Amino acid sequence: MKTPYYEMYTDRGNDAVHAIVEDARAASLEWSDVEIMLFELSKNEDYAEALDTAVRDAVYIALGFSEVF
Repeated sequence: MKTPYYEMYTDRGNDAVHAIVEDARAASLEWSDVEIMLFELSKNEDYAEALDTAVRDAVYIALGFSEVF
């Protein structure tokens, strides 16, 4: 299965974000928890764009959140 595209610059980045999405689904995490996970990922210079609006929007949509942020 091909990893969904989350607006990351690399396939590895999309894989890393997809892992966050899968973990968030499995644990029924709130958006604030997911944002913390994206922030932690962005500390790695290879994934610095993890907090970009486009990435956050893609993750938000993938997780089916409906409230406006």
